[in-house]
Amino acid sequence: MPQPTKGPRLGGGPAHERLLLANLAAALFTHKSIQTTQTKAKRLQPLAERLITFAKRGDLHARRRVLATIHDKTVVHVLFTEIAPLVAEREGGYTRITKTGFRKGDNAPMAVIELVLEPVAKKSKPASSTKSAARAATPAPATEPVEETPVDETEVVEDAAVEEAAVEEAPVEETPAEDAPAEDAAADEAPAEDDQK
Repeated sequence: MPQPTKGPRLGGGPAHERLLLANLAAALFTHKSIQTTQTKAKRLQPLAERLITFAKRGDLHARRRVLATIHDKTVVHVLFTEIAPLVAEREGGYTRITKTGFRKGDNAPMAVIELVLEPVAKKSKPASSTKSAARAATPAPATEPVEETPVDETEVVEDAAVEEAAVEEAPVEETPAEDAPAEDAAADEAPAEDDQK
C-alpha cells in the first residue's frame, strides 16, 4: 500500500491534490501573496520553498524540475529571474503564513501566505562586543581640540619626595635569627681548636 502524504488530504485524490498545490504555488509566485485556508497554506509552504530552492540553483536541470510541478512557463520564468535573485542571500524561510481569521460563509480558518523578499539582516554579536564595536566605529565629535593642562613641577617634586620617604620607612630585611647563632657557634669553635694545638 502506498504511503500517504503527510498532512491533511486535499482534493478528491492524489492527482487532484498535486494540481491544486501546483496552482496555489503558481498563484503565489505570480502575486507574491495569496489568501487561502490555513490547511492549504500549510501544505503549500514546503512545496513553494522547495521550488524556490531549485530556482536559486538556476541551472537547466533545476528549471526542468520546477516545470514538472508548475506547467506554466511564464510563472517559472518569473520565479527564476525575479524571485530567486531577491532571496539569494536567504538560507531558508522564503514564505510566511499569517492567520487572518475565519471565512464568513463556512467559518473556515483563513491565512495569508506570502513570499519573504526583504533583505536578510545579519545577526548581531553579543552585547559586550557590540558596544565596543559601536564605540570604535563611532567617530569622536568634531569639537574644539582638548588642551593639555600644564603640570606643576612642585607637585611632581613633592610626589617624588613622598615616594622616597615611603621607601626609607620600609623595614630593612635582616638575616633570620636562626642563622646568626650558627655563625657565632662556628666562630667560637675555631679559637677553641687553636687552643688545643
